[in-house]
Amino acid sequence: MSTSASPDLSTTSAPRSSILALGHAVGAIWALLVGIALLMLGTGLQGSLLGLRASIEGFSTTTVGIVMSSYYLGYLLGSLRAPRLVSAVGHIRVFAAFASIASSTVLLHSLVVEPLGWTLIRIVSGFCMAGLFVVAESWLNEGATNETRGSLLSIYMVVVYGGMGAGQLLLNVADPGGFELFIITSVLVSVALVPAALSVRSAPVIPTPTDVDLREVFHAAPLGVIGSVLAGTASGALFGVGVVYAQLAGLSLAKTSVFMLAAILGGAALQWPVGMASDRVDRRLVIVVVALAAAGACLAGAMGPHGVALLVVVGALGALSMPLYPLCNAHANDYIDADRRVGAGSRLVLANGLGAIAGPFLASWSMDAVGEAGFFWFLAALHVLIAAYAAYRITRRSAAADPAHYHPYPARSSVVVSTLDPEAWDEEDHPRFDTEQVPVVSVDD
Repeated sequence: MSTSASPDLSTTSAPRSSILALGHAVGAIWALLVGIALLMLGTGLQGSLLGLRASIEGFSTTTVGIVMSSYYLGYLLGSLRAPRLVSAVGHIRVFAAFASIASSTVLLHSLVVEPLGWTLIRIVSGFCMAGLFVVAESWLNEGATNETRGSLLSIYMVVVYGGMGAGQLLLNVADPGGFELFIITSVLVSVALVPAALSVRSAPVIPTPTDVDLREVFHAAPLGVIGSVLAGTASGALFGVGVVYAQLAGLSLAKTSVFMLAAILGGAALQWPVGMASDRVDRRLVIVVVALAAAGACLAGAMGPHGVALLVVVGALGALSMPLYPLCNAHANDYIDADRRVGAGSRLVLANGLGAIAGPFLASWSMDAVGEAGFFWFLAALHVLIAAYAAYRITRRSAAADPAHYHPYPARSSVVVSTLDPEAWDEEDHPRFDTEQVPVVSVDD
């Protein structure tokens, strides 16, 4: 008698168990994801609102660039200081304090309408946002396992970009020249605190990677550092003063919001396809192709397209430009030992932040010099530089024999985000990286 082969139950049950594990992980942190979404709604609205209001108040284009750059300066400072502050004071307390201060700074913008005041306020706002991201990403990491860490990182990125994008549409709710939108932003940031404050999860232990000097990262992977700086400059310019370009180009308020929405949603669109391609061929070649394509989109933008054509251009720019930082991060990992990658990743976050500080100011200066087209000319030059340096590095050494895997990251994240990389943990969910774990104070301490 012949017998039919029985199905391999272990094979068929594996995908189901992975889905169940992911569902359980998301269920455990859904409140945190809601809080992050609300926070990004407020942040997305605030960034564009300030650019619009500054134009209404008669700030020069370069002055607006300085104001927007100051946010990234505060963010960089916060990224350096927040992890230790969380460890010393406690995650709930720090999250509550930073959310309260960030909410208050939003309202101050409507009371102190002058460039110096806004610059100082933006530094404080950026510092607080960095602290909020440190706590949020630590919680995400605490709720992840080897089976779910990669998927949670992708969900996190979608929530960040989705929240930022939806925030642009809120520009149409009220007049940017009034105070109502500032109140709405403040409410969103304040309400984002509620899910975290009511959380019953234990305080996350923030794994602090052993410090890796930026010079060490540069020696191992020069393109990783240079590319991260230039990619940060591009994203800082696009999200910092993109709304200023839209105003100079004569777009209405509704069209300005859709212009920024297209750039943000585009930023998430090609992360996975580009990443998969870079895992299969020389990653540096992918960087060259993607950067040149982004430069091509910028050149098309400099020609002054209108209507749908402009939206296609800025959407393509976001789609091609935003994967460059994760690509540079993955490239650096190709040449860095596994136990040093998280520490190196935290250095690349800071390198990216340094570029973001320069981006809004340089882009606004370019617009002052040659008109609104200077926005796209500046971005085109940045992407040509990335492509040229990547092409040069191809001639200097062969591709990595055992490359790491690409993982998407949001345009802005904290130094903790590197710990969400699935490759940073072994099969038993222990960190592969050297750590100096600092015990975190709980809310009850």
